[in-house]
Amino acid sequence: MTASQSAMHKQKQKQKYLHLLAEKYPTKEAVYADLINLQASLCLPKEVEHFVSDLHGEYELFYHILNNCSGVIKEKVDYVFGARLTTEEKAEFCTLIYYPVEKMQQMQAERKNTPEWYRENLSRLLEVSKLMTYKYPLAKVKSFVPKNYRSVITELFNTHPEADRAQFLYSKRLLNMIVQVGGSEDFIVALTQLIKCLAVGHMHIVGDFFDRGNRPDTILDMLLEYHSLDIQWGNHDILWMGAACGSEVCIAGVVRNSLRYKNTEVLEKGYAISLRPLTMYAQRIYPDENALKASEKAISMIMFKLEGQLILRNPDFRMESRLQLQNVDYNASCYRINGKRYELSSAYFPTVDPKNPYELTEEEKQIIGDLKSYFIESERLRRHVDFIYKKGSVYTCCNQNLLFHGCVPLNWDGTLKEVTFDGRAYKGKEYMDYCDQMARRAQSGEDQRALDFMWFLWNGLLSPISGREFTTFERMFLEDESTWKEPSDPYYELVDREEICEEILEEFGLNPKEGHIINGHVPVKVAKGETPIKADGKALCIDGGFCRAYHKKTGISGYTLIFNSRGFRLLEHQNVADVREALRNNKDIESVSRTIELQSKVTTVGDTDEGKHIQEKITDLYSLLLAYENGTIKPQD
Repeated sequence: MTASQSAMHKQKQKQKYLHLLAEKYPTKEAVYADLINLQASLCLPKEVEHFVSDLHGEYELFYHILNNCSGVIKEKVDYVFGARLTTEEKAEFCTLIYYPVEKMQQMQAERKNTPEWYRENLSRLLEVSKLMTYKYPLAKVKSFVPKNYRSVITELFNTHPEADRAQFLYSKRLLNMIVQVGGSEDFIVALTQLIKCLAVGHMHIVGDFFDRGNRPDTILDMLLEYHSLDIQWGNHDILWMGAACGSEVCIAGVVRNSLRYKNTEVLEKGYAISLRPLTMYAQRIYPDENALKASEKAISMIMFKLEGQLILRNPDFRMESRLQLQNVDYNASCYRINGKRYELSSAYFPTVDPKNPYELTEEEKQIIGDLKSYFIESERLRRHVDFIYKKGSVYTCCNQNLLFHGCVPLNWDGTLKEVTFDGRAYKGKEYMDYCDQMARRAQSGEDQRALDFMWFLWNGLLSPISGREFTTFERMFLEDESTWKEPSDPYYELVDREEICEEILEEFGLNPKEGHIINGHVPVKVAKGETPIKADGKALCIDGGFCRAYHKKTGISGYTLIFNSRGFRLLEHQNVADVREALRNNKDIESVSRTIELQSKVTTVGDTDEGKHIQEKITDLYSLLLAYENGTIKPQD
């Protein structure tokens, strides 16, 4: 195609696009309206972004932080009411915002739900809501309001009781009528939902819904309805995604983790996956163990065998060090590797054929086959995994920040590590994109190579989602703890260097001076003096041990990160109240807030990725307006 032909083709494509755009904006007046609103929206302060990571099934902790918006709502309440309300009154009002249904039930049980109580709290909720709408265009505010209450709440927003007596009486009458017709509770719930949407414009979940805590399913049910979020897949998410798609080794890994962390409730009650066939088989094979331990041993042996088969058929995963069963000396009841002998804590391997250690027995094939059917047929699990696929990715670039769960694989000299698959080398962004593509190929359940790749992503040393070599067999069977050490990617040490972080940001097309790396995966042991702030604030690791199982190890209850129009603020949560405690004592989250980066100017919508999309739309609308004015396209009357 010549240059002139190419230019003509582009012109035709542009005209075709403008004709399509004209169907949405059939008149010049329609174009004017959107141009005015879009141009004006660019100068509004950017929305609040809320970052959380490594939830690990801790529903109650996450539920409170989600409702509390990591302290944003409490700050707004303090700002609005100041000394007008006591500390106790503000705490009780915050609890109403966090848990409106439960709080109103409590007030009803205590016979405190008087008409005056409803009017007073409706008025307070309205006052907070009005303040928080200043960052948003009216159309977006309306979209946050439940449709059934939109007209009345919009009318309330348009009242100005402080302006004159007529407006005061009108506003008061509206609130009185809500109470009089019995709509108080519904309107309180609607306003609290609106406040939470206004408090956080967008949420980033930097990986790991599953394992350890017992209700990841309930967290996902709640997030299905969340107004705006994205997900960066964690290695525990990848394991469950692989299992839901039919990977037998991922299924074995999921079941083993659930048994090990004693949270089988999520499998049996959450996803209707029966462990009874496994339990009955395990108790027969390991009669001296209790049912839980026997089941864990049985599924572990199945997992080690399936993992061995996978590694042998995928040499480019470079996971040969995980071929453990061939190193067991079944006659001498010990483990031999690199010329060294190690004692076994248990030398009983009744299901292993020493000549073919990775071959499943017929009973094991039946067990894993039954489990596979349960996983694939679980409608609720499929709904959750489809949601994680839809909202998720290996990494996300947003407003000059790079988000991922684990690492960008590096060499020790700080250069990007090359990883080869099927004869082609990948590194940096291209490698992360390849991993994302392979994970998506696994979703159909029909590509065995992609299903195998999910296991590699879960625990491969070269995996950007893991970046660590698991020593599961050693921890389970070897007494020498020196064998338990888990090699990890150099990234986890080099991320402390500012120049390394800037090179990574540049690799992903981000501004190395303005951008940040935000990841989770590795719990920050605050109790041992570790810090989540790396490279002078250029990188932030926000895994502070959200899961209760980590609290003793980390010394805190997790981190969350807030990015508003003035900069970044990291919250270190010391103690997170659950619903019962919040209702009983109006107890809120106890957190230490640290400002990481305070900007000299307010970041506006025009400075964000959303602003770039708006500017592109503005350019298109000006082109359409020009086409209307020069007669290229005729507007509809």
